[in-house]
Amino acid sequence: MKKLKFNVFGREVLIERQSNSWATFYQGNEGKRRSAGISMPSEISEKDLAQYLADICQEWASERYPAVERINTK
Repeated sequence: MKKLKFNVFGREVLIERQSNSWATFYQGNEGKRRSAGISMPSEISEKDLAQYLADICQEWASERYPAVERINTK
């Protein structure tokens, strides 16, 4: 199972590949997760995730958080 983290205009979103689909979550400091409610088409490639998130979440953009960035995980 592939797990990726993104800073989506100031909101940390965990994206997980589950079988043939993507699932999106907000993850708390204690490790608990809840759905982020972002629908991701299964055919979106990993390299296109940041652009897709920027396109569908653009209303979250602000001066302080103007972009979507991948967060490196250990």
